[in-house]
Amino acid sequence: MKSPRLQSVAASLPRLAFCSLAVVGTLYFAPHLGNQLLGRAQSPSSSATQSKSQKLANPLNDLLDEAQRDIDKNDFEAAIPPLQKVLAEKPEFAYAHFQLAYVYTALKRTNNAHGEYERAIALDPKMAEAYLNLGILLLDQRPADAIAPLRKAVELLPAQSRPRSLLAVALDRSGDEAGAAESFEAVSHLDPNDLMALNYLGWLSLRANKPTDAETRFRRALEVQPTDPSALEGLAQSLDAQKKPEAPGAYRNYLSVQPDDSAVRARLVHLLLDQQQYDMALAELDRADAGQPPPLDSLRLRADIQIAQNHLDDAIATLRKAIALATNDAQLHGGLGRLFLQKRDFPAAEKELNVAIQLDQNNLVYWKDLSSTFYLAGKYQSALAALDVIAKSESPGAGGWFIRALCYDKLNQVQPAFDAYQKFLELTPDKKSDQVWQAQQRTKVLRRILDQKR
Repeated sequence: MKSPRLQSVAASLPRLAFCSLAVVGTLYFAPHLGNQLLGRAQSPSSSATQSKSQKLANPLNDLLDEAQRDIDKNDFEAAIPPLQKVLAEKPEFAYAHFQLAYVYTALKRTNNAHGEYERAIALDPKMAEAYLNLGILLLDQRPADAIAPLRKAVELLPAQSRPRSLLAVALDRSGDEAGAAESFEAVSHLDPNDLMALNYLGWLSLRANKPTDAETRFRRALEVQPTDPSALEGLAQSLDAQKKPEAPGAYRNYLSVQPDDSAVRARLVHLLLDQQQYDMALAELDRADAGQPPPLDSLRLRADIQIAQNHLDDAIATLRKAIALATNDAQLHGGLGRLFLQKRDFPAAEKELNVAIQLDQNNLVYWKDLSSTFYLAGKYQSALAALDVIAKSESPGAGGWFIRALCYDKLNQVQPAFDAYQKFLELTPDKKSDQVWQAQQRTKVLRRILDQKR
C-alpha cells in the first residue's frame, strides 16, 4: 500500500499585511502536505500508525485512494463518505481522522474539523501536521486557543520556520507582543529571508521608536522581495521618522505598488508641503484625483498648498468645492472666512465666520478672526462684542487690549480707550515697537481730554 499523504492547510497561509498580522480572507488548502511550508511531504511520525496503514485490507486502501482523488479535485464533499467508511472499520486510524479533518476545514465546517484533528492527535500525539492545521483553524477566531497546538507543532518540527511564524501570529493576536517578537527572532535565525519575520520585527521597532533598527529590517526585507508593500511602507515610515530626505522617494516607491492608499499619499503630500515642494505636492494630488471628482480630504490638502503658495483665489475656489461636499464643516467655513479676511473682502469673511461660529461656537480662532474682520471693516462696536466673548474664555493678551483700545478710541469712548491703552503698555515687553509708540501718544492725548473733563 502507498504511504498515506497528509494535507497541511498551512501551505497557503497568506502573508503578513503591514503590521497588523492579519490573515486576509478565508484559509486556503493544499492538496498535498505543506510543500511550501514544510518542505517535502511527510507521513505521521508514529510507527504504529504506519504499521496500521500497511495492514489495512485492500477495500479500505481503495477507499483512501478514492478520498484522495476527490481531495485532489477539490471535491471535498465527495471525500467524506469514503473516509467515514474507513473510520467505521478502523476508528483508531489517525491518518483517516486527519484527512477527514482536512476535508471539513476546506468545507468551513470548523467544529467538525476541530474534533477530527483532536482525535488524530489523541491517536498519534506526534502527528505534527495535525497540531499545525488545528492551530491554523483556530488562528482567525480564537488565536489564544491556537497557541498550544502551534507550540506543539514547533516542538515537533524544530527545524521548520513556518510553524514558528504561525505561533508568532497567534501570540501577537493574543496581545503577547514580546512573545511574538521572540518567536519571529527565532524564525529569522532559522530563515534569514523570512519576509513575515523581517516585516513584523521592523514594525515592532517603529512602534518602539527605533526607526534606525526598523530601517535595517525593512531594507533586508526588500532585498528578499523588492516590491513587498509592507516593507516598502515600513521603510518609508522609518525614513520619515528620521527626517531623512529619501522619505518622499520611499513613499513614492510604496505608492507605485499600492496606488490606492489614500492615507499614505496624504502623508506624502504633507511631507512635500513641509519641505515647501508645492508643485510636487500638487502633482501627487493630481495623480490621486485623476479621472474622478476629488474627495474632501484631497480638497483640504489642495487648499493648504494653494494657501502656502499665496494663491488665495485658487484656494477660495477649492474651499468652495470642499464646502459643497461638507456644508456643515466648521473648519472649512472658518478657513474660507480667513481667506476672505486676507483679501479684505469683509462682508464675505463675516458671513463665513458667522457660519463657522454657528457650527462651533466655542472655537476662539473663529471669534478672533471675526473680531479682526469687524475692526478692519469699521464695525467697532461689533468688534468689541466679539472681544468680550473671547475674554470669557481666556484673558486678553497685549494684542487684544490694543485692538480693544483702538475700537474704544474710534468710538470716542475716552476712559475705556485710555484704560485699554494702559493695559496694553503694561503687557508689552517690547517698548520700542510702533504699537507702543502709538499707544503712548494716544495715552497722552486721552489724558489731556480726561483732565479737561474734570
